Amino acid sequence: MIKTHIKKRIEITIEAPLVSRVLAILDQQKATGYTVVPAMAGRGDHGRWDRDGLIGRAGSMVMVISIVDEKLVEPILTPLFALLSRQIGIVTVCDVQVVRPEHF
Repeated sequence: MIKTHIKKRIEITIEAPLVSRVLAILDQQKATGYTVVPAMAGRGDHGRWDRDGLIGRAGSMVMVISIVDEKLVEPILTPLFALLSRQIGIVTVCDVQVVRPEHF
């Protein structure tokens, strides 16, 4: 049986122009890695949306995913919530199991 280790997965869905500010928060808090992927479509409080017809990054959404040790969650979330209190964004945190804990 392979041993797994519990870490925290933080998913941040934001408008694309904010991505550099979110990545700066992750870097400042020493998150060892993250992945940024485009969000193609979705549905939220204001209904359905998609990328069709968008020009440039304005209005585009991305998801930033980072897996971190539990001790980093609050230091990441505090400045993140300060940033997103005035912006469109969704943040989720959940437990995940990893097989190589030295990477996180």
